[in-house]
Amino acid sequence: MAILEVKDLVKRFGGARGILAVAGVSFSVEPGEVVGFLGPNGAGKSTTMKMVTGFLEPTSGRVRVRGVDVRERTIEAQRLMGYLPEGAPAYPDMTPEAFLDFVADARGLNGAARASALEKAVERTQLKGVLRQPIDTLSKGFKRRVGLAQALLHEPPLLIMDEPTDGLDPNQKHEVRQLIRAMAKEGGKAIVLSTHILEEVEAVCSRVILIARGKVVADCTPAALVAKGKTGRMEDVFRDLTRDPVPVGGTA
Repeated sequence: MAILEVKDLVKRFGGARGILAVAGVSFSVEPGEVVGFLGPNGAGKSTTMKMVTGFLEPTSGRVRVRGVDVRERTIEAQRLMGYLPEGAPAYPDMTPEAFLDFVADARGLNGAARASALEKAVERTQLKGVLRQPIDTLSKGFKRRVGLAQALLHEPPLLIMDEPTDGLDPNQKHEVRQLIRAMAKEGGKAIVLSTHILEEVEAVCSRVILIARGKVVADCTPAALVAKGKTGRMEDVFRDLTRDPVPVGGTA
């Protein structure tokens, strides 16, 4: 059974004649899959992710997480998700230790399970050295790791990450990518990551969903996506599939 099911998702801003941001997106994600969700700016990628996570109500269509409808049973569905939004927002005056304690409270973690979850999240994201330092004083990379730790804390079956390696140095990127691959294999999680780094897709994703103009234009393995082009480069295929059509009488 798919962990995430997205069916005919539509979002229109500004009423019936408003802007159509997402135009009937459908896909599903199985346990163990790492799906790269790609698209140029304005393609509807972030809007889709916000609807999947329950932060934005769709105009029509459905999202289910382990069979739980996100629109009808939002809180129940969100308990099954871990979400790392763009920018990794956190309370700047808190320390990572206090922030993760706060998240553990919000997630209803108690007793030995709570202690184990906190220890595991800190170890996975290598935060031990900055646990008692105010988040506002941390580097961008460490702030990203704090955001990743809170998303992992409750061991969700669905993990959604927006630019998970943003701000990390090459060594840190390698460590996060290894962690993503390990989580997909060990826990059978479904992982969806939105990124502009095509190298990251080729490094960690088992599947690519490419969106343009509010619609899915490709859904395949990274190798199959590259094979759609003539140059052997993913960035060229990305450009070919997502560039806007040339108006009649216009030029490229």
